[in-house]
Amino acid sequence: MSAPDSTDVPPFSVLLGADYAGKSSVMTALRSAAPTWSLVSVDKTFLDQEHAALSRLKHALVADVLPGLGTAYSTDFAVSLLQTAVVHLRDRLATAGDGAPVLVDSYYYKILAKCRLVGADHHPMFAWWRSFPQPRGVLYLDVAPDVAWTRCAEGAQANPLEHHGARPDRESFETFQSDLRKLMLDEVRDLPVVFLPERAAVDETARDVWEVVSG
Repeated sequence: MSAPDSTDVPPFSVLLGADYAGKSSVMTALRSAAPTWSLVSVDKTFLDQEHAALSRLKHALVADVLPGLGTAYSTDFAVSLLQTAVVHLRDRLATAGDGAPVLVDSYYYKILAKCRLVGADHHPMFAWWRSFPQPRGVLYLDVAPDVAWTRCAEGAQANPLEHHGARPDRESFETFQSDLRKLMLDEVRDLPVVFLPERAAVDETARDVWEVVSG
């Protein structure tokens, strides 16, 4: 497969948000509510069997690389693993569409922002990522800090790329998520952004997304 450029991919939108905002849940709801849509994600439930390597790499990153960051593994090594997800999303865009709406989970924006937060502020890989085809717009799914903290079981489910410091507590988690939000919005500052409010039910948020993307 050759690398797609902006003329090789269909128009697409990006669903963005901090950790535990509910993006995967919304995309799962959309898979039933809008079966003709192309939903592009590295979440395990959206990966074909032929792309199962992405799940194994993600597990290795979370279980082995991130706990050993700065000792057993360098930041460059971690960024190299994260890039596999970024390139996969870009490659899937080249096969998406057929005239139906295309929605991408986070694209490279969230991964890039997290890399910057762990000290890879000026990694040469970022310039390449930023040269990838750009979406027609971004839908930003907001979540209250206390809700996100509850959804990660008060830190019990948080990985090292979801909080500052060695161990998650409420302050380190919420500060990281606030910093992450600022950096993600900085990355998409030149794109149209629609902010989606937090809803009581996933189906309500999925309907919001449907209305924006289809409108």
